[in-house]
Amino acid sequence: MATSYSSTTTTTIILLLLVIAFFSFYQTQAGNINPNSVVLGLTRSSTTFTIPKPSKYSRKRLSQVSDMIEPLRAVRDGYLLTLIIGTPGQVIQVYMDTGSDLTWVPCGNLSFDCLDCDDYRNNKLIGTFSPSNSSSSFRDTCGSSFCIDIHSSDNSFDTCIEAGCSLSTLLKATCSRPCPSFAYSYGEGGLVAGTLTRDNLRVHGSSPYITKDVPRFSFGCVGTTYREPIGIAGFGRGVLSLPSQLGFLQKGFSHCFLAFKYANNQNISSPLFMGDTATSSSDNMQFTPMLKSPMFPNYYYIGLEAITVGNVKSAEVPLNLREFDSQGNGGMLIDSGTTYTHLPEPFYSQLLSMLQPMIAYPRATDVERRTGFDLCYEVPCPNNRFTNDPFPSITFHFMNNVSLVLPQANYFYAMSAPTNSTGVKCLLFQSMDDSSYGPAGVFGNFQQQDVKVVYDLEKERIGFQPMDCAAAAISQGLHKN
Repeated sequence: MATSYSSTTTTTIILLLLVIAFFSFYQTQAGNINPNSVVLGLTRSSTTFTIPKPSKYSRKRLSQVSDMIEPLRAVRDGYLLTLIIGTPGQVIQVYMDTGSDLTWVPCGNLSFDCLDCDDYRNNKLIGTFSPSNSSSSFRDTCGSSFCIDIHSSDNSFDTCIEAGCSLSTLLKATCSRPCPSFAYSYGEGGLVAGTLTRDNLRVHGSSPYITKDVPRFSFGCVGTTYREPIGIAGFGRGVLSLPSQLGFLQKGFSHCFLAFKYANNQNISSPLFMGDTATSSSDNMQFTPMLKSPMFPNYYYIGLEAITVGNVKSAEVPLNLREFDSQGNGGMLIDSGTTYTHLPEPFYSQLLSMLQPMIAYPRATDVERRTGFDLCYEVPCPNNRFTNDPFPSITFHFMNNVSLVLPQANYFYAMSAPTNSTGVKCLLFQSMDDSSYGPAGVFGNFQQQDVKVVYDLEKERIGFQPMDCAAAAISQGLHKN
């Protein structure tokens, strides 16, 4: 999830980072925390996956298209959405993130800089946007609703005062000065700094071969980041989010994340639907209520009631995984931008204690120390091939009697290729760093593989249906022969 800043207070470390960042791009503006945002102490994983390429396009008028389907590409820690921005169009790949609102892209072919991003230094797949090469690009104005939102202002005049508008132009609503630069933070200190920009956005229509143009789309043009090397498409419920700007907040969206075993396959993508098609459900879809945090209303929460390991139901799940306190903390966030599911202590340790006596394989403690995962096991691999090992099943039980049996590859996953007929698989759950602030737990994207997830925003519910997402992709034309 994310936090935006405007003009008065911030921590010493953020000030230091912003001074470094903005001297290489735009002027510094930082300050008050958005009450509709929260910083999560979570980071994406470092397991290596690869990125495929976008497909061909044809043209169709905006008024003729009510639904959208977009291809998502699996990478090492999430799923990438391809954005085509500007005139002529520039292709940039960004993370799909249901845990934030702002859509931003790296800006500047040579000037874009990511601090503390050594893992990505040689990544040639990260596109950047050049506003000077787009004839339709312009800075958003200080009086726009998007500018006011990114600066978390309760007074619509604040941003234009900061931009240097005179009182007379404010009263006449004639000041057209650009929106001041912003800062926006993620996870364990991830930070981006840039300017709010508008340009043409091209998206797909109801098939991969139809496109539509969305004029004046508002996004962050980011020149410097800290630990955020790739842009992000925010899918929260705030005014800046991509679904909000495209008019889908009264409908919804859905995705079917391919298993990561397809990450090296350049010819297949995960389907992302938006509009009426996204929320039309089958008989096998189970819906759980969408909980609304009074403090963080822009994000998607569900209530966890129990976890079953094998045939044994877990110990009492803490109430804060399905309820909020008076400050709005609690609930389980469902987040496509967080890799692994996080559970609060001591519940997380209780789950580990349930699993251990059910698994007969020897522990791979050296891998546990190296990766930070808590349960890793050496498993037999005949002919150096992984099999579907007899690990106990894990079922998540959400509110409204929704039971989701996780595919085994969604929780015990191979850490590397097997050698000498032996491999290592680790449990890909993690402990929540601090469950007293913000969400008490997070349902991450790794546990959502091969599951159709429906965000029905009209009926305020989230649906789950186990599915072969590769077959779903093929049926939607997202597979190349």
